[in-house]
Amino acid sequence: MYGHWGANVAVVIATAITVALAVLVHYEGLCWMSTRLGSLHAVRRRKVLLGVYGVILLHIVEIWVFGVCLWLLMHVQHTGVLSGVAEPGVLDAVYMSATTFTTLGYGDLVPVGPLRFLVGTETLSGFILITWSASFLYLEMQEFWRR
Repeated sequence: MYGHWGANVAVVIATAITVALAVLVHYEGLCWMSTRLGSLHAVRRRKVLLGVYGVILLHIVEIWVFGVCLWLLMHVQHTGVLSGVAEPGVLDAVYMSATTFTTLGYGDLVPVGPLRFLVGTETLSGFILITWSASFLYLEMQEFWRR
């Protein structure tokens, strides 16, 4: 299974690109939200609510980025499969990504083969991005959550 070094390298490269893209999306999204929330003419506490919605949207985009990467890699020979579903589609891969990104991990779908590297790395990335979002929201609440 792991004797196919070309497949292993493909998974590692795809993982690096996907993590870089997810971090870039998160960084740019938080920068954009911070600028927009500061200049928005709305009730201060509503800015916090919009920040929460924005962070949720960012995480959904990032989950889809990882899910699409997983789905594409499943179509590359010797990179692995998802056990637990006969013919995994893109929504199965996105579901797997969501449970992985959030570190929930139901266990009904299990990566087999080199894909485990992507999935394991997504867990770490998701944890870091979620905590980054919590820090961002904390700072926004400090600024906008005054009576």
